[in-house]
Amino acid sequence: MSTVRVPIRRLQAANEAFTNHELQRPPSLPVANPTNSFWLDSTPSGMAKEGSTGVLTKDADICIIGSGITGVSVAYHISKILQEKRSAKPLTATILESRDFCSGATGRNGGHLCPAIFIDFKDLESRYGTQEAVKSIAIENHTANSILKYIADEGLADKVDLVGGGHITLFVTEKEYVEATADFEAAKEAGLPVDDVEWIERKSMHETYGIDFPGARITTKGHNLWPLKLVTQLYYSAKSNPAHLSLNLHTSTPVTSIEYLDDAGDGHGSRRLKVNTPRGSIMTSYILHATNAYASYLLPHMHGPEGIVPTRGQVIASRAACSSENLTKSAWYTNEGFEYWFPRPLKSDIEGAGEADFPLCILGGGRGAASPGFEWYEADDSTCNKLVGDALKGFLPGLFPGKYEEGKEPEMEWSGIMGFTKMRDPFVGPVIKSGTSFSGQYISAGYSGHGMPRAFSCAQVVASMILADMFGETWEAPEWLPERFLTYKRDSSES
Repeated sequence: MSTVRVPIRRLQAANEAFTNHELQRPPSLPVANPTNSFWLDSTPSGMAKEGSTGVLTKDADICIIGSGITGVSVAYHISKILQEKRSAKPLTATILESRDFCSGATGRNGGHLCPAIFIDFKDLESRYGTQEAVKSIAIENHTANSILKYIADEGLADKVDLVGGGHITLFVTEKEYVEATADFEAAKEAGLPVDDVEWIERKSMHETYGIDFPGARITTKGHNLWPLKLVTQLYYSAKSNPAHLSLNLHTSTPVTSIEYLDDAGDGHGSRRLKVNTPRGSIMTSYILHATNAYASYLLPHMHGPEGIVPTRGQVIASRAACSSENLTKSAWYTNEGFEYWFPRPLKSDIEGAGEADFPLCILGGGRGAASPGFEWYEADDSTCNKLVGDALKGFLPGLFPGKYEEGKEPEMEWSGIMGFTKMRDPFVGPVIKSGTSFSGQYISAGYSGHGMPRAFSCAQVVASMILADMFGETWEAPEWLPERFLTYKRDSSES
């Protein structure tokens, strides 16, 4: 019989702990010795140490801090926009990374590319209105569709290990099931495209998946992939058009401070900002903060629950005890989003005999076992939380009896630092603090554990903002962008 071996219905308690000032710690840079991630270490990247030695770039039109999905996507979008503009003057951009390429949250996440369809729609509608609730879904669909189109247009499905197995949400309590049906009806009434949502009743769930809970829904809009490989390809694409964008990358180059130059002009013809690193300084006109959980190190006013809170997530790679024929390729989500997983039969996993015939499952979550702190304000990914690890190790054997071996140690276990906000939405746009000018500085960060279906599009927004300012143009928000994401539209208590 299926059992859930993690604490359930912990979301309210976690939200209450979010504002606990006793948990707060000073902002920090990423630690130098993070845990080994499956995505980063099972197949080492040739990009890991790119630009870590040699001469540091001294001057750039745009300096991007962070080489994860946001930072590299910003470079990609800038390159693409400049191509479309057929700009006669090429721009220069430099990406700075504290550790290895894409070694932050993007290189440590669960590997899902699954947009929200309707879950939590009623709550979003009650807090922000119907239009904003619809846009909350629209941006995730835009992101997933844009990434999938990029992969298809460039023929990259194999290179990024794209798997289109759909997405299943499992409701482990009757209350979740009832809330989800109400969300579905509200989303449908608001005109959202929910026709491809298939509801699976309790009996069918048991017959098909061997689990017995109140119900589930499945949608075809769900994929998983290898995040590092996607970001690597985006970097190659951004760098492939030097006639429009000259792009440099420096890893092992943390930014320690930012200064405004007293003798700078308006930023269009002369540099106004100085970016300091242990390897030297870079003069630039624009800065994009793509540091997510670590944003408050350079922007102290964003420290604490009114800004971006570093939060440690944990993931394991565990081998199934049955062939892929007995498992789905779907991405799964349950327990109010605390747990998420998918079986991933990579090429290296299905060659040969014995256990290599069994898929590897990537499972994240377990923070509910880490109360009362829930891993809030934990910025150290050099260690794992034993309570969280124990919860994860018992989760799949309990949920799918016979399909995962009891007591078996995972092949890998790692942690990563997410950036959460009070609204659970990112800060996107110019850096703002009442009474303080941050001219030329922009941010896209604080995805609250849901970056893959939002960061690529948020990067598109800030890339277009920077170029509009640079060329003296009026910036217009895309129709799919929730207004509340914008730094200057956000609730004043969070600005």
